[in-house]
Amino acid sequence: MTWGWTGIRGTWTTPAAEESMRRMAEHAVTWTAIAYAAEQATPFSTEIPFEAEPTVTDDEIVASIRRAHGLGMKVCLKPVVNVADGTWRANIGFFDWDVPGEPSWTQWFASYRDFILHAARIAEAEGCEMLCIGCEMVRADGQEAHWRALIAEVRAVYTGPITYNCDKYQEDRVTWWDAVDVISSSGYYPIDSWQEQLDRIERVALQHGKPFFFMEAGCPSREGSAELPNDWNLVGSPSGAEQVRYFGAMFAACRARPWVRGLMLWDWPADLYAPEQASLNDDYCPYGKPAADVMMREYRAWAAEASA
Repeated sequence: MTWGWTGIRGTWTTPAAEESMRRMAEHAVTWTAIAYAAEQATPFSTEIPFEAEPTVTDDEIVASIRRAHGLGMKVCLKPVVNVADGTWRANIGFFDWDVPGEPSWTQWFASYRDFILHAARIAEAEGCEMLCIGCEMVRADGQEAHWRALIAEVRAVYTGPITYNCDKYQEDRVTWWDAVDVISSSGYYPIDSWQEQLDRIERVALQHGKPFFFMEAGCPSREGSAELPNDWNLVGSPSGAEQVRYFGAMFAACRARPWVRGLMLWDWPADLYAPEQASLNDDYCPYGKPAADVMMREYRAWAAEASA
């Protein structure tokens, strides 16, 4: 389960955050992606001021990692870049080649490198069991040489497994999977397309001989979301039944594929809503909703099968 998004400064070391993570651990969650965002100003900016607000501080990150470890969960540290003007990070982009006087991929990756290497050093010092070096960077995915250079530098400071979280439908488009240890993606697939998408992704995992899991997956508890699980702005009434329906299809499809090593569900906030408000909450978090029982049952069964 992803915890803490988007990592707003001042929200990770509160009593509410401690209670949130404790409740998450009680839901059969064995791995958590501690996810936070740094913000660049526009999709064409080349500076990522990750030490500035609103990004959480190093102390908050370290405290959250230690709290998760203390609760018995393994941690994937997940630093992500967002765009302050609201543009989706998939659209961060520049000319394919460097042009004098224009912002470039070389300039952007220099700043991104500092951000990711900073996270890598924290992950190493705190014994994080995995590091995710990027999330849904669709336009950046094509910059193979830059990614390979970054991964080499990350390996010089972080000794654990490295993954990259590509966006949905992009699993067979990334050309540098051989450079990471684990392939992962955002599995926000329509409820009736899981088999088709898993057939496609299976070819990628087998081709590269790498473990695969869904770094993000899930569905809002909202009418209509099972068909558009990636659309958090979809108009619809709160519906626990809709989320249950989606979880059932998603877990059944994934657990039937031995090469799918798990699901990192999206997401569990640092400031958790009250359980009596769960029926009115139409977001991704399953806390207090019928889908929480589905998740716990499926996670426990999956773990039992893996250890048999």
